[in-house]
Amino acid sequence: MSASLAPECNEVKERYDSCFLKWYSDQYLRGKATTDPCADLFKDYKKCLTGALKERGIDKMLEEAREDHKESDAVNMRRKCKGVLYISS
Repeated sequence: MSASLAPECNEVKERYDSCFLKWYSDQYLRGKATTDPCADLFKDYKKCLTGALKERGIDKMLEEAREDHKESDAVNMRRKCKGVLYISS
């Protein structure tokens, strides 16, 4: 499995990745998935990564990039793809 963008989050990412891959192959692909047993691990990883990005000031750069490209993102999210119209929520 790949390392996290923030080395301090590697352990929690590895736990989440392991859980997700097991759930995906054992339950989801077999049509047996009714719940997401990895949700709490994902929340833990997201919290760790969000904190690491904030410490490095990357969160501000991401927000600026999102704001700068809001208009083109809206256009691209509405594009038709093989007869399917994708609409952002």
